[in-house]
Amino acid sequence: MRKSSTLVKCLVSAGVLACAANPVSAQESFPSKPMRIIVPNAPGGSTSAVARLVGEKLTTSWGQQVIIDNRPGGNNIVAGEAAQRSTPDGHTLLFVTAAHSINPLLHPHPQYKAFLELPPVATLVSTSYILVVNSGVPANNMKEFIALAKAKPGQLNGAVSNTGGIQHLALEMFNVLAGVKLQAIPYKGGGPGMIDLIGGQVQLAFNNSITVLPHIKSGKIRALGIGGDSRLSILPDVPTFAEAGIEGYSVRNWFGLLAPVKTPKAVIDKLAAEIAKIQASADFKEKLGVQGVDPFVNGPEAFAAYIKTEMGKYEKVIRAANIKIKS
Repeated sequence: MRKSSTLVKCLVSAGVLACAANPVSAQESFPSKPMRIIVPNAPGGSTSAVARLVGEKLTTSWGQQVIIDNRPGGNNIVAGEAAQRSTPDGHTLLFVTAAHSINPLLHPHPQYKAFLELPPVATLVSTSYILVVNSGVPANNMKEFIALAKAKPGQLNGAVSNTGGIQHLALEMFNVLAGVKLQAIPYKGGGPGMIDLIGGQVQLAFNNSITVLPHIKSGKIRALGIGGDSRLSILPDVPTFAEAGIEGYSVRNWFGLLAPVKTPKAVIDKLAAEIAKIQASADFKEKLGVQGVDPFVNGPEAFAAYIKTEMGKYEKVIRAANIKIKS
């Protein structure tokens, strides 16, 4: 009855077009059908897991099914283009990671810059990158590891999932700030690199807690430093890089949601507010915490500013390490 009354008032006082443009009306009617979150990765990884968790919570809140649409390929381009083509009504969202702020700096493909025009909705979670070494590496803490790296310049190899990815930049940032020369060894994904790290074919890696925790607990690899602002509750004895003497080191992967261009701001704000409620729930925090992942709360404006900050940080690393991607 309330919606009908609002419609009558719009028709009488402002005309049909003014009513249709009313952001309050758009907000009140959203969501009106099943929603879709486009994920740029194959099913089974941490991105899909977080997308499903958020989707389940939104489904419970609003009574509309949220479908996870995995669109791997083209280094995120396939998923991004699918989002660009979608109707800008808030019912389709694009799931992004820290790569969203790195790809435009490294890749000549014009689509990466075009994706920056997609309006941010909210960040979801973040996970600090951890420096881990094979159990056979003769270094039990950061100080010993830096001394070893300085004694063997270019001889310690680090597994990275791809050249120019966040694992690679995490390694190169360490080189710059610690004054060492670790060698990046690219792999086709984090899994193969982790296998070689455990087997001793490479000596180190910078990776997220979801990937490394089981192997730290088994004793196959050793954690030396946390790349975030604080220690992890599941690894309370592992210091942050700042605590270990590497000032200014901060690398974490983050996940967030973008909307198609021209999505009404009222709808974006409604989505952001609901996501903030989800992030504050004890159940959401608990499910993330056991994997060393934290809710990462930023609304539309703060998320947009954060993307710019991330781009500035990684641009400095790319220039200092002279990283170039062949087109």
